[in-house]
Amino acid sequence: MHLPDEAAAHALGAKLAAVVQPGDVIALSGPLGAGKTSIARGVLAALGLAGEAPSPSFAIVQPYDPPEVRLSVLHVDLYRIEEPDEALELGLDEADDALLLVEWPERLGDDPWPDALWLTLAFDEAGGRRLTARVPDAWESRWPLI
Repeated sequence: MHLPDEAAAHALGAKLAAVVQPGDVIALSGPLGAGKTSIARGVLAALGLAGEAPSPSFAIVQPYDPPEVRLSVLHVDLYRIEEPDEALELGLDEADDALLLVEWPERLGDDPWPDALWLTLAFDEAGGRRLTARVPDAWESRWPLI
């Protein structure tokens, strides 16, 4: 999938928001500046967040709960995590009733969430971003997005 600009990344996030459920994980992978946060912001805006969501780079986990958004969301940025064990303190394994939007998921190892929709962004030589998706069984009826 090609995302020509930030508006397209936000639009993809809005489409994701229409199909997410509590307990879902969306893993957002790619280099710095590829658009991971833009997709997450699109999801949060479509779930009802007023204003722009801050990047959770320093907080690591930014929680959102109703009525601020339609369902509980943990926006996670693992960029500063150096060892997978460091993430144990974050309590992500106990967030069964929240949507997890996880940037830099590869910091936790090969497959920390086997049922996650794994979106990988790369810079496109023609401009914009190229997105590839790893779609687990839990997402097959919801992907591709319409």
